[in-house]
Amino acid sequence: MRRLFVSVAATSLALSACAVGPNYRQPSPIPHADGAFVSTETAGAATTVPRDDWWHLYDDATLNGLIQKALAANTDLRRAEANLALSRATLSEARSGLFPSTTLSAGATYGRSSTANGNAGAAAAEQQALAGVPTANTAAFGPTTAHAGWIYQAGFDMNYEVDLFGRVRRNIEAARADAQSTEAARDAVLITVVSDVAKAYVDGCAYAQQLDVAERNLKLAQSTYDLTKLQFTAGTLSALEQARAETVLEQARATIPTLEGNRAANLFALAALLGVAPKDAPQEATRCTAPPRLGSPIPVGDGTALLLRRPDVREAERTLAAETARIGVATADLYPSVSLGGSIGTAGKGSNLFSYGASTFGIGPLISWNFPNILAARARIREAKASAQAALASFDGTMLTALKETEQALATYGGELRRNAALVRARDASRTAFNLVQARFTAGTISQLDLITAEQTLISAEQSLAASDQSLADDQVAVFKALGGGWQGAPVPKL
Repeated sequence: MRRLFVSVAATSLALSACAVGPNYRQPSPIPHADGAFVSTETAGAATTVPRDDWWHLYDDATLNGLIQKALAANTDLRRAEANLALSRATLSEARSGLFPSTTLSAGATYGRSSTANGNAGAAAAEQQALAGVPTANTAAFGPTTAHAGWIYQAGFDMNYEVDLFGRVRRNIEAARADAQSTEAARDAVLITVVSDVAKAYVDGCAYAQQLDVAERNLKLAQSTYDLTKLQFTAGTLSALEQARAETVLEQARATIPTLEGNRAANLFALAALLGVAPKDAPQEATRCTAPPRLGSPIPVGDGTALLLRRPDVREAERTLAAETARIGVATADLYPSVSLGGSIGTAGKGSNLFSYGASTFGIGPLISWNFPNILAARARIREAKASAQAALASFDGTMLTALKETEQALATYGGELRRNAALVRARDASRTAFNLVQARFTAGTISQLDLITAEQTLISAEQSLAASDQSLADDQVAVFKALGGGWQGAPVPKL
């Protein structure tokens, strides 16, 4: 048996000297993908390398805790981890092609056999007959006697495919690249989950801030309406002027239910990200009253670091490697497959099972040739080459998408930064104007219409600024997501 394994291994090493098909070479990045991002300066970003756990830049313990919970229980992550386990199992199955397949058989039958009387070779003839070995005419041994009893058989067969043209090795190469691609896809899910949790949290904080602004505006509108109502009762203002004040009051009131609904819906979305039912939504997220801000410019690095960090780029590159290897698998089908085989068998009655006369064996090369359909094989080669070309185009497109998304996120964030600063100035100016108009209205030097106009301007400025604060926080998260951070070293759910 040991010699049989040694023979198979030696033959395999001698014959498996080459692998058909192209050898994979990682493609070069697209031109001008390196260097600083075009929008770095307009976004007020820094060219330093971004940290992996970018959410810690907010210095918010609640946000950190929510992300850790999501990484441990998110359903999308669990599915991605299961897909990775499946892909790794497929790789193990492909590697099994490097080893021989074996079959062990055993059986027993009850039957009748004949032996020659008075002949010294009768026992040997019987054992040979049981083992299926041809024997001479039993009449030569004299009279025969029939015997009934149990007949036992045992056998061991081994078959090994010699990877003469590299089909097995190319298949392993493709499976390994597929597993690495699936791992990169899992890392991309990590980025999405982290950024979605962060966005849901900052949105919840922003809705809380907008609710606070809406309630303050409602109090302001209520105060103006009460003042107008008193003057209308006193006969100094008309019904039209009272109606104007009531309109502003109800418009301010109408904004609150929508914000409350949005905040509740956002909390339920956060619960789903954490892998819990809506009734178990994290109440600690409701304590936030304003979206978190960064205390320093966003570190963004450069294009080269981005393409190395983004898992979708790595996923596309590994997919290209797998498709290239499959060209070799398809090309190997142009050639015959070669197998080595060996077998050992025995048959007998009772203690005679392993007697010499009842044993049979065969040892390779026992080579079998399987000539494929050349037309079908060549068609599969064309299919594999076309798939590889599509994977190359997808790889180039993924790199372009990564650069585009980062530039777009930085440009949007930079524009919102400038807009937010302008809205702060507009809010401050409208508040000053309203205070002045309110004082003059109380003194009776201006009309109630001027007061209503100034009040509406202030409410609008407050609402616009609060909405911009939310957009600014969302844009920050979008930048971090585009940069591709958050998957390095992150824990994943256990299967």
